[in-house]
Amino acid sequence: MSSKKQTNNTLWSWPELEQACGLATSGLKTGVSGVSIDSRSVTEGDLFIALSGDPGPRFKSSGSQGLDGHDFADAAAKNGASGLMISKPVDVDLPQLQVSDTLDGLWQIGAAGRARMTGKVVAITGSSGKTTLRQWTQEVLSAQAQTHASIGSFNNHWGVPLSLARMPRESDYGVFEVGMNHPGEISPLAKLVKPDVAVVLNVLPAHIGQFNNLAHIKAEKLTIADGLGPDGVLVLPDELVGDISESREIISFGFGERATVRGQIVGVDQARGYTSVEATVNETTYAFSLAGKGEHRVLTSLAALSIAYSLGADLHDASVSLGQITTPKGRGNQIEIGNTILVDDSYNANPVSMSYALQALLSSSADTKVAILGEMFELGDGGADAHLALQLQCAGLDRVITVGSGFDVWQANVLPSGVWQHYENADDIPIDELVATDGNRTELLIKGSNKVFWVNGFVDKLEHWLRDQ
Repeated sequence: MSSKKQTNNTLWSWPELEQACGLATSGLKTGVSGVSIDSRSVTEGDLFIALSGDPGPRFKSSGSQGLDGHDFADAAAKNGASGLMISKPVDVDLPQLQVSDTLDGLWQIGAAGRARMTGKVVAITGSSGKTTLRQWTQEVLSAQAQTHASIGSFNNHWGVPLSLARMPRESDYGVFEVGMNHPGEISPLAKLVKPDVAVVLNVLPAHIGQFNNLAHIKAEKLTIADGLGPDGVLVLPDELVGDISESREIISFGFGERATVRGQIVGVDQARGYTSVEATVNETTYAFSLAGKGEHRVLTSLAALSIAYSLGADLHDASVSLGQITTPKGRGNQIEIGNTILVDDSYNANPVSMSYALQALLSSSADTKVAILGEMFELGDGGADAHLALQLQCAGLDRVITVGSGFDVWQANVLPSGVWQHYENADDIPIDELVATDGNRTELLIKGSNKVFWVNGFVDKLEHWLRDQ
């Protein structure tokens, strides 16, 4: 697995950076070993790109809080930066790439990174689980060849070009996650990545508040194909194949007979939290034991196999790798502490992923089943109905704790008395009352939109409390 740093190696020579940005050659013979847009994460040898806090009208999502990277150029130098990209003067004694717009400059370096790499590239989008798929694909391919991939959730107008800029030229595979919050954001990123394989993992009502309906979300997700060349492959859930009108190669995955990569669940180990899977491709069946439970995780594994198949990778080795991987933190990973199993699905949520997580919890063999659910954001006019529908899906659980005003629509008499408690903020939940003290085995699901649990480290706090007992 490749990271942003190539120890004692030059990722970019200075002339290459100048050429990528359309600048005159300065004659400098230096180079950089990494690229960073955050002065706090700069390490020795990095190029620091001083982004403006405002990405302009092209992109509506930023998360920048109005910060200007030029104000942190000196801090980047102190942390070891060997060069800067700037759009206005800074008093820092380092080689500088002077450009009119540093976001454009980042995109230019990202495009150059893609152009010089002669291996195969994958672009992944989806409403839920795309970070998990990106990580699983990375692990599958890394076992077979040199693979570079985006990290964390670097999937927006900053993260995608930055991930491309960090890609070593000798990479055999590149795997990139492409996200969106608003219409029109996927296509330009897909065209930047220029994937050989474009993947839509799923289409769910995430961010539906920014779209007219689910059909518009589907149309946006399918623009991941805009970056494909004539020989590119589109990987889709089997149910989406009918939505493609143009002629192109399609690899489908799913549980149905028509799927190119067809899977089935053959067993679930409730105690260990593993699912036994069989996947059939061209009449050959590959078996593996997948960490985690739920059909959505199996579909993610089938998507990873579909990517490997599209690239011509070894499917037997890929299935072995799938049997060895773990789930990324916050995406349904299980943490076992004594008689308690924490299912950390706190990174994000939408109505469909909520349903999957609740189904997996209800199927658990634990003595006590507890769900801590955070409200779901960006659901638009359908938000009230989506939250209300969850209440019926919680029938059969021993305890349900909800957080946030989205659950104000719940009715007091739907669940048995004493099962449901509600809090406005996660910090208000009495952690010491969550786990049974009678020795029973408890499975505790934590799932909600990113801002409810993930950003304040709720699961970490709960885990630390349990380990201290």
